[in-house]
Amino acid sequence: MTSTEVEKLQRYLRHRFGNNDISLVNRPETGDSVEFQLNGETFGTVYRDDEDDDVCYNINIIVLSEDLD
Repeated sequence: MTSTEVEKLQRYLRHRFGNNDISLVNRPETGDSVEFQLNGETFGTVYRDDEDDDVCYNINIIVLSEDLD
């Protein structure tokens, strides 16, 4: 994902969820995904999917059962 693409997606997610504390952080080991963070805490990963010439972004959010208590 390019830095421009990450910035656009971050701006969209902040606007859509009404939360400016959302951040997308590059993962140096891969170029097809970024970390999804809220207030500096990682909650998941955003993957870029460009199969069939359609680009979409899949968000995988992780919630640990121990965090539910």
